[in-house]
Amino acid sequence: MNTKRILITGGSGGTGAAIASAFSAAGYQCVLTGRDPVRLQAVCDTLNLPAECSFADTDLSNTGDVDRFITACMQKEMTFDVVINCAGKEGGGRTEDISYDGWEDILRTNLSSVFYIVKNVLDKKLVNAGGTIINIASTGGKQGVVYGAPYSASKHGVVGFSKSVGLELARRNMDITVNAVCPGFVETGMAERVRENYARLQGIPADDVKKGIENRIPLGRYIRPEEVAALCLFLASDGARGITAQAINVCGGLGNY
Repeated sequence: MNTKRILITGGSGGTGAAIASAFSAAGYQCVLTGRDPVRLQAVCDTLNLPAECSFADTDLSNTGDVDRFITACMQKEMTFDVVINCAGKEGGGRTEDISYDGWEDILRTNLSSVFYIVKNVLDKKLVNAGGTIINIASTGGKQGVVYGAPYSASKHGVVGFSKSVGLELARRNMDITVNAVCPGFVETGMAERVRENYARLQGIPADDVKKGIENRIPLGRYIRPEEVAALCLFLASDGARGITAQAINVCGGLGNY
């Protein structure tokens, strides 16, 4: 049997791990990257992935790490039916307090890493015909995020990049779709850190921040990582071949554009 293969960057995070679990259950062989070896190994153990499918200590904001990773995939003759760029980080604060290095770190991690991976998998022909590329953006990539200027800027970039590349590949008659998935507030470790930062900046308890956010979401709750994974599964399915160059929300109604 010819098993489909998926690459998931940031595979050790809450959303990345949920995506890996969903695609593994659907019969895909998952190849995961992550910065934290312990967390990544835990995901790989849960999914019974062989060692060749785990790329720990891989910082995809660093072009040297990207080159080593791509070379390893080529040496192992790995090609992918689905590529999901999920690696990312939160960050922000009052704009005047953001350092040059802090700004650059978020842009490299959230945006440049997406370009590095997409450029290389296309250039080295590591995406199979009929495949799909999905870049995890954010509703913060469609609207401003208070105290989140670098994060919002990076995710706006992911949305624009995904639309541009999707249109380009369609015009070149390449049978590869490219879309951005835009989660709203997703209940993960990142969400906890964001609430703690808002609490510090606003001088209120983190629980009050959480309640305030839930009140803003029409469904009245945070999105589950599994719901983001479900959208990714659909976009990778045969029924979604007509969808490309789009930025699709999964946000409980937080954004409707």
